[in-house]
Amino acid sequence: MLHFKVCLIGSFGVGKTSLVKRFVSSIYDDRYLTTVGVRVDRRELHARGHEVTLVLWDLAGEDNFTSLSMKHLRGMSGYMLVVDGTRQDSFLTALRLQGEVAAAHPDARFVLLANKSDLREDWEISPEDLDRLEKQGWSAHATSAKTGDGVEAAFQHLADNLVEAAASAVQTA
Repeated sequence: MLHFKVCLIGSFGVGKTSLVKRFVSSIYDDRYLTTVGVRVDRRELHARGHEVTLVLWDLAGEDNFTSLSMKHLRGMSGYMLVVDGTRQDSFLTALRLQGEVAAAHPDARFVLLANKSDLREDWEISPEDLDRLEKQGWSAHATSAKTGDGVEAAFQHLADNLVEAAASAVQTA
């Protein structure tokens, strides 16, 4: 079995904890509870013919990484950059955070989750914003922790990429 540490990164209130709960337990709770520090969950799944355990580190919302936060990223294989589609500021923060994380962990695979797709009529992030990132090689997924739309597919996509990266690393070694 392959184990991968995956961190969920983004501003406060973008839905990181709700996405983890939806993915791990298939539940949604509309009460907002701030994550203090880090919360760790796990889920097993199949990816590219392998049994995989994703160890999910739900990090407290950040607008800038501190040295303490960067320590939480140590040993991660990948991350999910989460934005609230209804808040343009969370998108801009995510772009900045991605630069910081990529500089410290250039080999980590990541996906962008544009959360709250159930509120698409209220989105401040445009489809063009996401298209632009995809043209730069990013993988962007619209998700809704509330309805579950896109959640499973986004986590599966990252798991597939992590297995692919592990297989490439073994072949080049």
